[in-house]
Amino acid sequence: MATAAARGWCQGIVGATALSRVVEQPLAQLLQLMKDSAAADTCPTVRPRVDVTHKQLSAFGEYVAEILPKYVQQVQVTCFNELEICIHLDGVIPVLTFLRDYTNAQFKSLVDLTAVDIPTWQNHFETVYNLLSLRYNSCIHVKTYTDELTPTDSTVPVNKAANWYEREIWDMFGVFFANHPDLRRILTDYGFEGHPFRKDFPLSDYVELHYDDKVKRVVAEPVELAQEFHRFDLNSPWEAFPAYWQPPENLKLEAGEKTETK
Repeated sequence: MATAAARGWCQGIVGATALSRVVEQPLAQLLQLMKDSAAADTCPTVRPRVDVTHKQLSAFGEYVAEILPKYVQQVQVTCFNELEICIHLDGVIPVLTFLRDYTNAQFKSLVDLTAVDIPTWQNHFETVYNLLSLRYNSCIHVKTYTDELTPTDSTVPVNKAANWYEREIWDMFGVFFANHPDLRRILTDYGFEGHPFRKDFPLSDYVELHYDDKVKRVVAEPVELAQEFHRFDLNSPWEAFPAYWQPPENLKLEAGEKTETK
């Protein structure tokens, strides 16, 4: 009886030891995985360059340039494996229509439409169409260039999502889109003058906007500064006040004079 009990006790110890080893191995692997993930979180997130994708995008860009040589001016692939096609202003509708309907493209989703103001360029407005192909899981950027006097063809007939995007660009930059169904301001108030995202838009002004209960609309009126020390400089409103401060005359001491002490 004692021998059997001792044998069972030894078997129990051996089983517990083996079980602890089995449990320790996944635990060690889990701790190592947590350390690796923590180390990966501290590293910057950089999309690696894939040579296969880079070659495929380059080949597709060259193909689009061969199909539409009248409109395509430049094709390039960015470091993030994204294709950029720079086109002439007259080719907005034909190029976007081709990219939407072509079987091997199918860029049917207009993710975003924005603009950039570059004052040093002659056509200083760069309009960027960001397209997405759900069929091939690929993005493409179509860029064209214009100024404040040359209109751009509206892409609402090609993609309905461009409606409010074009209104926003017209409101912020002043880029006019021809044949737009409803080209109105969308972000600024009624009666607003100018386009805030232009580089030549002033940072300070002499008018302010508020809602008038009498006329039932937003009105622009001259700025009224009630305090006498509100003297603003157009270049730097927040640093102009110390320039106007002058110390009292009685605090000036000339050479040889002494202050009276009581």
